[in-house]
Amino acid sequence: MPRNGYSYAEIVVTYWLLKHLTDMTTKETFNLHGKNLVNKVKELIEEGNITSISISDKHGKELVHFPLTIGVVAAVVAPVLAAIGALAIFVGECSLTVEREVTGEEESKPE
Repeated sequence: MPRNGYSYAEIVVTYWLLKHLTDMTTKETFNLHGKNLVNKVKELIEEGNITSISISDKHGKELVHFPLTIGVVAAVVAPVLAAIGALAIFVGECSLTVEREVTGEEESKPE
């Protein structure tokens, strides 16, 4: 047992609970035409804090879902953009849903 009186397991569980209970995400949906899809995804990824991207057709059926991590590198983004570009050829109107991680500073900002 460490000197502070807590076991390693108690420390790990407490850390995990604090990390996951304080993380918040928001979802934002954009209605786009297929030809604008790749540019919008690039723009959103450059802004940062994106945790996932979902693309749905005009009837609401999810076509594809890409989970992303914070600080994603270009080597990982390139295949995602290629897949979105291929999808954009076949899709007319679609919905792009972006899930963002909200930090404490963004949460307290008035709109």
